[in-house]
Amino acid sequence: MGRKVAFLVLIITALIVCYPILFILAGSFMGEAEIKNYLLPMLTDSDAFVTWQLIPEMPTLRYYVELLLDSPEFFRMFWNSVKLVVLILAGQLAAGVPAAWALAKMKLPFPRALLFLYIILMMMPFQVTMLSNYLVLDTLKLLDTHSAIILPAVFSTFPVFIMHRFFSSVPEALLEAARIDGAGELLIFVHIGIPLGSGGIISAMMLGFLEYWNLIEQPLTFLKTKSLWPLSLYLPNISLENAGIAFVSSVAAFIPALLIFIGGQDYLEQGIVASALKE
Repeated sequence: MGRKVAFLVLIITALIVCYPILFILAGSFMGEAEIKNYLLPMLTDSDAFVTWQLIPEMPTLRYYVELLLDSPEFFRMFWNSVKLVVLILAGQLAAGVPAAWALAKMKLPFPRALLFLYIILMMMPFQVTMLSNYLVLDTLKLLDTHSAIILPAVFSTFPVFIMHRFFSSVPEALLEAARIDGAGELLIFVHIGIPLGSGGIISAMMLGFLEYWNLIEQPLTFLKTKSLWPLSLYLPNISLENAGIAFVSSVAAFIPALLIFIGGQDYLEQGIVASALKE
């Protein structure tokens, strides 16, 4: 009996959590008249409540066709997002993986102090470092370029923190055995560290994708030219009168994150657990 109640509670909770997604998905298949009818209290600043149905009365693909075939601005921002995310994650692999391995397995002076510094920097919100980042990027003449978003993110401390947890679990005896066999530190890192720490690397990349695919504050602060904006800034600029396009755009922006989540759910859970463990 207790298991049935728990199962029922979980189902209800899941439906509540998934309702916003179902809300958006239903709206993406509604016609203009139906959407305006439901959203009329919002559009007219009325005191009445907005009503909604999860099953459209007359389903249509009109807004999908309009977005995918007649919205060049959407595709430009979509590919801007792809470019930013790919370059950021590639940079984090190049800079973060060696840094995490060095913190975890190399004999550095004051390793715990260095890790503590990483944790402090990781906990700082963007608003704290925004002004200093802006001044540095302005001095380097990088404002209003994609490099203003990419370079600070490449040297983020969060992926280093995640990967450090996984590298720390590599048995020291295995590394000593490799050294006795004549393997150098680079060889050990490439053939032992990276394969055994691959779970942490994938976890960090997945968490990074979910974060940088939805960037809002950094592009708003550092990018002034609209043609450079990522997809995350396309949605807030859609008016309520174009609610149909907004629904479809939300679905299109949600699909890549959903695929990443489904494809690497186990790694994502490992990364979340690792970030929550105490040192």
